[in-house]
Amino acid sequence: MARLSSSQPQPNPPVELIGERADLNDEPSGTLGRALIEALQLLASGDRALLDILGLTLEVSLAALLIAAVIGLPLGATLGLTNRLPLRGLVRAVLYTGMGLPPVVVGLFVYLLLSRAGPFGELDWLFTVRAMVAAQTILALPLVVGLTWAAVESVDPELRPQLLALGATRGQIAATILREARAGVLAAIAAAFGAAVSEVGAVMLVGGNIEGQTRVLTTAIVLETRRGRFALACALGLVLLLVSFVINLALLRAGERRTPAHAD
Repeated sequence: MARLSSSQPQPNPPVELIGERADLNDEPSGTLGRALIEALQLLASGDRALLDILGLTLEVSLAALLIAAVIGLPLGATLGLTNRLPLRGLVRAVLYTGMGLPPVVVGLFVYLLLSRAGPFGELDWLFTVRAMVAAQTILALPLVVGLTWAAVESVDPELRPQLLALGATRGQIAATILREARAGVLAAIAAAFGAAVSEVGAVMLVGGNIEGQTRVLTTAIVLETRRGRFALACALGLVLLLVSFVINLALLRAGERRTPAHAD
């Protein structure tokens, strides 16, 4: 069974995405079958390196998702509830552009901000988990805001006047509309998590893929692929897909549990 091995930590490897060609020691043909076996073996054996990488992956992506949700859900709801928003079309265009930001561009932007010559160089965050969380938050935030905005706008427009007639406060109106739009809100959270957990370019740039410190599943996949260890790389990919499936299933179940209570 292949084990996760790593090179010595490097302070500046983010630009080595293309780099030297790895010596192929694994044939691509028939790799998927072996990948499934290796993924199960790695999980069953409790491989420490895999568990460390998996734990860091969840730590970074869930932290970025939490920050994006805390900022993005209220902002998206506010935009959706605001009838007369100045430059509404421009704001929406900028937001939609943010939803499609190239991760490597975000990584470069964060790298320049956090480098020693950058405005936030004194924080000493470059090649740390905090820098990775910052990059993933920037990628996830526009998705949360934009999809929440769209979900709130899709709610029956007659609901708000009815709530006002019943004497509901602004907070109560916003909470009720968000409950009505919960399917879209959960989709926003799921999309943001998917963008964060599957990202590789930005976290490679600002995190450096350092063993035991900033290596996550996506950067480990890149590393093992460059080494020609295709079965192990695919096994890590299957683990990443499994993690995404479990998180999204939990979000789906959370939405389903709220439905009966609301219906009553």
